Amino acid sequence: MNMSQKTILSLSTWMLASSLAWAQAELKVAIDPTYEPFTFKTPDGKPAGFDVDIANALCEKMKRKCVFVEQVWDSMIPGLQAKKYDVIISSMSITAERQKVVDFSDKYYNTPSKVVLKNTVKYSGPASIKGLKIGVLKGSTQEKYALGELKPAGVSVVAYEAQDQVYLDIKSGRLDGTVADVLEVTGGFLSKPEGKDFAVAGEPLSMPKYFGTGVGVAMRKGQKDLKTAVNAAIKTIRSDGTYKKLNDKYFQIDVWGN
Repeated sequence: MNMSQKTILSLSTWMLASSLAWAQAELKVAIDPTYEPFTFKTPDGKPAGFDVDIANALCEKMKRKCVFVEQVWDSMIPGLQAKKYDVIISSMSITAERQKVVDFSDKYYNTPSKVVLKNTVKYSGPASIKGLKIGVLKGSTQEKYALGELKPAGVSVVAYEAQDQVYLDIKSGRLDGTVADVLEVTGGFLSKPEGKDFAVAGEPLSMPKYFGTGVGVAMRKGQKDLKTAVNAAIKTIRSDGTYKKLNDKYFQIDVWGN
């Protein structure tokens, strides 16, 4: 074996080792565990929910180990850019504004949002709830919608660090309602005793300028290999039945959407 052959062999061995190391490495995944049924914590403190199960399924296909990192929603992207974690898998919508600072995978679900109010309120659009106080998750697409459509109509919009805090203040009477993902608000509030006097109102909200084009995995700019691997994993769980199994575990509809 001449020096050239030895060099090629050494390079090939190094590339294989690097590839295996990448495949077996941990993948740090940011979640906001206040967004049931997508992300929440079990009574013993373990992360759970549709997003968490999707993350674990993607990691399995990529032969990586998911390690979950809890993060306040409004600090999700700054934390990603500061390399506190590798990806965000926490119901983050793919919007033009976010795409300026992070990259996204293909979507892994797409569901609409809704206005939620007391079931005695007759809702016919933003102007019909002038003077009411609506709570939203800070930094969310729902906050963008509320500031763009409800606030100009005279609705008071209050931003919260976590969606479950919104529900606590609705329950206490400090808020009149919220704008939230229709499945999250059903699982996290309307289906519970404290939500019995509230209901979704108006048409489903899905305008791309506010809500984007579906939910994807967010990652730092320029990570082409990671993006390719995540997209391939999404395709695999869609084709091998894993996605449907996880979908049906939490929902009675197909959340893949349009």
